[in-house]
Amino acid sequence: MLNATPLLRLYARRRLRKLAQMDAVNVQQRLLLGLVGRAARTRFGRDHDFSDIRSVTGFQKRVPLRRYEDFNERYWKKAFPDLRGVSWPSAVPFFAVTSGTTTGRTKYIPCTHEMIASNTAASLDLMCHHLGNRPDSRVLGGKSFMLGGSTALVPEARGIQSGDLSGIMSANLPWWFRGRAFPPPALLQITDWEEKMAALVAAIEGEDIRLIGGTPSWLLLLFDQLAQAHGDSRPELSKYFPRLELLIHGGVDFKPYRERFERLISATPAELREVYPASEGFIAVADAGPEDGLRLILDNGLFYEFVPLDELDADRPTRHWAGTVQTGINYAIVLSTCAGLWSSVVGDTVEFVSLSPLRVKITGRTSYMLSAFGEHLIASELEAAIRDGASSIGAEITDWSVGAVHADGDDNRGGHLFIVEFSNAPPSDARVTHFVKTVDAALSRTNEDYEAHRSGGFGMRAPEAIAVPPGTFAAWMKSRGQLGGQHKVPRIINDADLFAGLRSFVAEYS
Repeated sequence: MLNATPLLRLYARRRLRKLAQMDAVNVQQRLLLGLVGRAARTRFGRDHDFSDIRSVTGFQKRVPLRRYEDFNERYWKKAFPDLRGVSWPSAVPFFAVTSGTTTGRTKYIPCTHEMIASNTAASLDLMCHHLGNRPDSRVLGGKSFMLGGSTALVPEARGIQSGDLSGIMSANLPWWFRGRAFPPPALLQITDWEEKMAALVAAIEGEDIRLIGGTPSWLLLLFDQLAQAHGDSRPELSKYFPRLELLIHGGVDFKPYRERFERLISATPAELREVYPASEGFIAVADAGPEDGLRLILDNGLFYEFVPLDELDADRPTRHWAGTVQTGINYAIVLSTCAGLWSSVVGDTVEFVSLSPLRVKITGRTSYMLSAFGEHLIASELEAAIRDGASSIGAEITDWSVGAVHADGDDNRGGHLFIVEFSNAPPSDARVTHFVKTVDAALSRTNEDYEAHRSGGFGMRAPEAIAVPPGTFAAWMKSRGQLGGQHKVPRIINDADLFAGLRSFVAEYS
């Protein structure tokens, strides 16, 4: 296979120079006005006087914040699936099917040809940063393997299909990349995740894989199956992918996985890079070290607004953008895009760690707050506490979920129940007790509301934990029809029925 890395290297030099000189404020304002101009004659554009908008402030005055449900009910539902001219002038040939991670409600996120081009360009940015750090890399000398969803898309109308976003992108690879992608089209069509995993393990033998990407938990499942196929007690990526140059991860907090992945690639020339792709658009990529955050992609069809999380449900929330954001504030991220989303609250929360360039860290979800008793715990606090708990007993965690358990029997206090899958066999009861005490102490240190409710055990009883065998969460996700692809195990479960279902499954599975 012809090594295309030299051509990519030439592009990367130009692109990195452009990024170094980029003025975030000017770029974002020009981009927004360009989007508004294109959509001025759409139904949404007419309703919001797009033809009179001349600035970011003018846009924010005319366009209120909306969540998906509001947007769908007002603009898309009646016209679905043919949304041409509704909120974007051109055709919407694809819909990325996704669901909230705490509920089963399905969302259909518009994906235009412009958005596909935007996602492709964002992927190139990631490659540029890789080559900037590893100038001798030959990443395009072999094949790239993205562990994603099926390309077996569902016809919605003539010329309109829906499916997993990774499947949509795999089915729309640029011409210059098609011969460099793994797996082959026949395997991409497989919808059953276990069947697909077995087929991938068989097909990957002898392939020159230089790049691998996917959600960490699903990648670990793949590596475990490769180890079983080779008769190895643990995965050896240097054996299966000796020329691996880049391992891309995203979708979940990587800190609990980092040590394992660093061990996995230690005997290869590969580096780790994080991405932040949402169904609504490709938002950010890692351009520096793992603790430096993810760099926002500013010139690629997405206009960003940032609303302080504690103001999100206010009548007149403060709407920041590239020109006004600050570090150290937990923001809900809001997008207007080249697929016809306008000031859409996408559900993620971020915090800026750098303003020049604009870099963020993902802190959780707008709905990902555990506050059944007024404790107001956010995802990043829980993630950190779980890491502390695992470290305290020298264990590694594959997946976990937490939900509220309300008053029962003679105890009128509620509390939290953690369901935790360790990478090896479940620890002893004594170690699990130590784990959950450490989690409790960590949350008390970092969250005053939690500490107040736990003080003396008056407002909340002590948290509890159930350790489950390896494979439990994968089996649960399979039972829900959400095994693999872009599906992620929900961390904070506020849906009482969903959490009850998980507890029942665990009781039977264990």
